[in-house]
Amino acid sequence: MAKKRRMLWQLYPAFLFIALLSIVSVTWYSGSFLKSFYLREVSLDLEARARLVEDRILPLLIPLNKKRIDEICKSMGKRAEIRITVIGPDGKVYGDSHHDPLTMDNHGTRPEVRAAMREGTGEAIRFSRTLQRKLMYKGVVVRKGKSIAGVLRTSIPVDTVDKALHAIQLRIVLAGLFIALVSAGMSFLVSRYTSRPLEEIRRVAEAYSKGDLGARAPVSKIKEIDEIAGTMKGMADSLRERIETITRQRNELSTVLSSMMEGVIAVDLQGRILSINGTAARLFHVDPENGVGMMIEELSRNPMLAGFVTRALHEQDTFEEDMNIRVGTEDDRILNLRSTSLLDANGERIGTLLVIADVTRVRKLENMRRDFVANLSHEIKTPITTIKGFVETLLDGALENPDDALRFMGIIEKHTRRLEALVEDLLTLSRIEQEGEFAKTAFDEFNLRGVLNSALQLCLTKAEAKGITASLDCPEVLAARGNAGQIEQAVVNLLDNAINYSPRESSIRVSARKKDAETVIISVTDQGYGIAPEHIQRIFERFYRVDKGRSRAVGGTGLGLAIVKHIVQAHGGEIFVESTPGKGSTFTIHLKQAGLNKQ
Repeated sequence: MAKKRRMLWQLYPAFLFIALLSIVSVTWYSGSFLKSFYLREVSLDLEARARLVEDRILPLLIPLNKKRIDEICKSMGKRAEIRITVIGPDGKVYGDSHHDPLTMDNHGTRPEVRAAMREGTGEAIRFSRTLQRKLMYKGVVVRKGKSIAGVLRTSIPVDTVDKALHAIQLRIVLAGLFIALVSAGMSFLVSRYTSRPLEEIRRVAEAYSKGDLGARAPVSKIKEIDEIAGTMKGMADSLRERIETITRQRNELSTVLSSMMEGVIAVDLQGRILSINGTAARLFHVDPENGVGMMIEELSRNPMLAGFVTRALHEQDTFEEDMNIRVGTEDDRILNLRSTSLLDANGERIGTLLVIADVTRVRKLENMRRDFVANLSHEIKTPITTIKGFVETLLDGALENPDDALRFMGIIEKHTRRLEALVEDLLTLSRIEQEGEFAKTAFDEFNLRGVLNSALQLCLTKAEAKGITASLDCPEVLAARGNAGQIEQAVVNLLDNAINYSPRESSIRVSARKKDAETVIISVTDQGYGIAPEHIQRIFERFYRVDKGRSRAVGGTGLGLAIVKHIVQAHGGEIFVESTPGKGSTFTIHLKQAGLNKQ
């Protein structure tokens, strides 16, 4: 790959080459022209000198006076510093300024002599065998009337001409070198002037590539470059608008995805996670950034999830499915999975989009609702069936037997009270649920000991009937904030539940204390039958019974603990259960304290 160079060093050599080529061409042409011009001028000068000598030589040719001709040639040649030769029509030399004519060859064949004989003048540059030098000759015919009297030839050594030409050419070369240096500098300046705006545009383009769309190229005096800079500015503005739009849409999408209650996972065709929102990341206990790039099998080891994704990648239609999945050490969770095809801008499928909703609580609530309806129906049906049966018995003639009628009426009354208690508990529960969100506006500070003592007195008769002793352990002043009547009802329900499920001659203890500066704890501890661990999570559900036979035998409605839970939640508190089967249970309520305890 060829090494890339900056534009300056691409333009400058080209400009310099063109400039130097032009200078060399001009110098060569000028040298050639000046040489031709100089030689022509020398030729004309030799001809002019010959014409000057002609006037003195012509009278000596006819009649011929060789001696005088030779003397004049030597005399004038010495003064003019040129060689003068007089040649007769037959080619014989009559006189020569630099040589004895008697020893000279016939010059009739000399090119300049022949040309002069033929055309009137002739010239030649050749080597002189006589002088053993290269000379420039100019021959001029001398006429006497119409007849040729001879040829007058002047000549000058070529080295003399060359010296003059070399001096001229040296000046031309020096001038050319000077012009070349100036051209080199000008070429560099022009190249730099041309490349600098392009370098600025390159710098701006590089800034754009790094995300700095605010960079601008300076105004250039070169129209085309300025137009490019303007086009890039428009492109940057357009890109900024598009990036802002994309960023805004991405942020909106990110906000929507992060605020969704459902988990959202985008998976490519290979099952690799493209994106995952916060809800899905929390659901599977992974970091959102680390989750991107994971295979779906790495997200969860559950084969059902991987199988669902595999089916989703092969299905074109949207479909959904509920499945139980264990996440980490948590209990199984019920997840509702919906999938839809993930398409690119060209409508080509690139993966699938999973929407995951944790419906564990919803499904539990649905189950609780079904259980509630079934249990309520059962709880109502039993006394109604009993009442109906005894009423029919009475109508069939049992009224005539006073003892049977009285016994039957007692049973009817018992089940009627049971229905009344059931309806009352349902109304109480409904009222607590409806008023729970507004209950804090009616909360007051109260002394907890008085409320607990009142609750204990309400249940004392029932406890004594079973030989159960009940005690209270609470400071004289222990303040709490809330609805005193509801707190009393919650404690009464816990005491009633403890009495119902405790054996005879046992004990129940009610206690209250400060946990910290902001919380008081109410505890109800019995020595009853206890609750198995598998039932503890559900005992606060409506109509849930640990032992259905025993529960009905003691006459409970199945709503007592549900009412307690709702009262505690309405007060912003919590309730906890500790139980050991065969040894008893402890129900603990945590309530916020009021200012009475802060001393």
